[in-house]
Amino acid sequence: MAWLRSKLLGIVAVLVLVYLFVPIAVVAVLSFNDPEGKFNISWNEFSLSAWGNLCGVAGVCQSFILSIEIALIATLIATVFGTMIALALVRYRFRGRGAANSLIFLPMATPEVVLGASLLALYLNLRLPLGFWTILIAHIMFTISFIVVAVKARLQGMDPRLEEAAQDLYASPWQTFRFVTFPLVLPGILGAALLGFALSFDDFIISNFASGTTVTFPIFIWGAAQRGIPVQVYALATLVFALALVGTVVGQIVSSRRRRKLAASS
Repeated sequence: MAWLRSKLLGIVAVLVLVYLFVPIAVVAVLSFNDPEGKFNISWNEFSLSAWGNLCGVAGVCQSFILSIEIALIATLIATVFGTMIALALVRYRFRGRGAANSLIFLPMATPEVVLGASLLALYLNLRLPLGFWTILIAHIMFTISFIVVAVKARLQGMDPRLEEAAQDLYASPWQTFRFVTFPLVLPGILGAALLGFALSFDDFIISNFASGTTVTFPIFIWGAAQRGIPVQVYALATLVFALALVGTVVGQIVSSRRRRKLAASS
């Protein structure tokens, strides 16, 4: 019993990770499957046909590239504005600051179906044609809140005396931001940008309301699920997960090496 109590936290952590990664492993395995029928839900035989012809199904690559384009543009714009909002909320005192802090959480707390329906009503009242731009506007709107919260957490954990020291050394406000604030906040900004990209890329509910006839990758999967998801979708999903995993591992290695260098220099 003593051994079990000492190892209980580790055992629970392993079980949770297995629970999270089993569905991903199933998708990865089925991406190498050659199904008998149109439904790829059981193993038949090993095949690399889907990996060798990722665009073999009409619309799959077009929707995938479209989702990446929207996610990249939405992430870039939301990260720029979200970082500026976070800086204003943390570093400055102004009238309405408390209300702004509260309003930032509204898109995060609002159910996506409510947010999507509200945006659709707004677009119809403004007579905006539904498509690429309406999806992009919607994605920028709901990802900004997450980016603001993530960057705010980084700023609040930063020692303000570092900026004060730079000002004492006659650094201008721009020099202080460029050489002190920005490098320290950059990891938080990059993390927030990755979060925003992931939220935008896999969003279905809001995109479905704002898309019109435009088909993003999640909308394509939803439509294909009714007649059998092609194996190429499994392959693309596995590819995205593999790239994300490699990026995470590389980031951890770089961060670990940087910490060791700082420890050695001190």
